[in-house]
Amino acid sequence: MENINWSDLTFGYMKTDCNVRCYYRDGKWSDLEISDSEYLNLHIAATCLHYGQESFEGLKAFKGKDGKVRIFRMRENALRMLSSSHGIMMAELPVELFEKAVLEAVRRNIRFVPPYESGASLYIRPLMLGTSAQVGVNPSKEYTFIVFVTPVGPYFKEGFKPTPYAILRGYDRAAPQGTGTIKVGGNYAASLVAGDIAHKKGYSAVLYLDSKEKKFVDECGPANFFGIKNNTYITPESHSILPSITNKSLMELAKEIGLKVERRPVPVEELATFEEAGACGTAAVISPVSRIDDLDENKSYVYSKDGQPGPVCVKLYNKLRAIQYGDEEDRYGWITIV
Repeated sequence: MENINWSDLTFGYMKTDCNVRCYYRDGKWSDLEISDSEYLNLHIAATCLHYGQESFEGLKAFKGKDGKVRIFRMRENALRMLSSSHGIMMAELPVELFEKAVLEAVRRNIRFVPPYESGASLYIRPLMLGTSAQVGVNPSKEYTFIVFVTPVGPYFKEGFKPTPYAILRGYDRAAPQGTGTIKVGGNYAASLVAGDIAHKKGYSAVLYLDSKEKKFVDECGPANFFGIKNNTYITPESHSILPSITNKSLMELAKEIGLKVERRPVPVEELATFEEAGACGTAAVISPVSRIDDLDENKSYVYSKDGQPGPVCVKLYNKLRAIQYGDEEDRYGWITIV
């Protein structure tokens, strides 16, 4: 790809050669279809447009120095999409069909996988939409499943550098027992206003507290939260947090490097005791937190005074990326080679 400056890529959309689609009609899924169109033909009364029957996933493919292309934890994403389907009563997409579609999309766009050590990767976006026409709050009878891919750079322009986060108690990302635990667009729409306020104040993202009492840490706008103290990796447990596949992976790697792991409610006061903190997700992998400003309580929790990530964040980040790129043995069965 002679026209792409891989090292200058941002986290955004770029047209690739094609996408993969299939359709749920009359109680069954169709065979995969290949399309070079970037557009969908939707009925004006489609349930995705009116009642939010929409879910999506995000995963990545990486090119190693051996030239092989590796997809990270594809099956976990397939299983999480199943969970989203259960959560908003969409048709179940078989895991094998999800994996087949992802592999097909990557193979047919393999020239867009950024080279090793470019700092970029191929982002894979599976998307499911309720498409049957109806006015009335009921599940759709038909669904469209699409996988498209696009090469991307770092989610945060700073890359793997500590950035500040803000607590804003006047906003919630998701309600307890609501859709926070599944990956649907409405959760992200709900985060836009607070996120915009935070960005204008110079913060990377919002750190949300629990919606019910505002006593516990939930998650960041685009990612799960974790803190490090006393040789322990601590991440919040809540009924409104999306189960991050990256966080799940980091918990395994934390144990491997000798840390204890605790997934439990994290009182907001505990932020003062962490030695390091980070946000983690597919897009950013780990985004180290330099400080958290509680704008309502006029408090600040500082984790990086020299502008550098802490040693545990560095070790976990490097270890996870080494597995993704094939530089370290995949002992967990997380990698699918294309």
